[in-house]
Amino acid sequence: MSTAIKQKHIGRNISRIRELRGMKQEALAEAIGISQQSVSSIESSEEVETKRLVEIAKALGVTVEAIENFSEESVFNFFNNFYDNSSSQGNSFNQGMFATFNPLDKVVELYERLIQAEKELVQAEKEKVEYLENLLKK
Repeated sequence: MSTAIKQKHIGRNISRIRELRGMKQEALAEAIGISQQSVSSIESSEEVETKRLVEIAKALGVTVEAIENFSEESVFNFFNNFYDNSSSQGNSFNQGMFATFNPLDKVVELYERLIQAEKELVQAEKEKVEYLENLLKK
């Protein structure tokens, strides 16, 4: 039984990290001074030259090792552990996973403030009209 080691596809790792960072190929291309087509070519390559890999890592805000050792499983494990270790009360890094207010109450509050502002505006207009009418009578 053969236990061949699967070759890591560096280009695919770059592509996935870029996508996870919410970056388009055009933005990465601009950051490292190449064309979007070149980024596409790099992302389809199994290997990337070290100099270019360093530039890409810097543009993506990760280390070269992070690109070389990237795996989908590690990303999911990170987020699962982060969520599992997060308390609902929060801490200095994580301010909690749940809102401490009812969003519907906030909508009602904003609507009431809008109505109050409208009432004040109407009252101010009435006073203005009354003032002008008094001026015309004199």
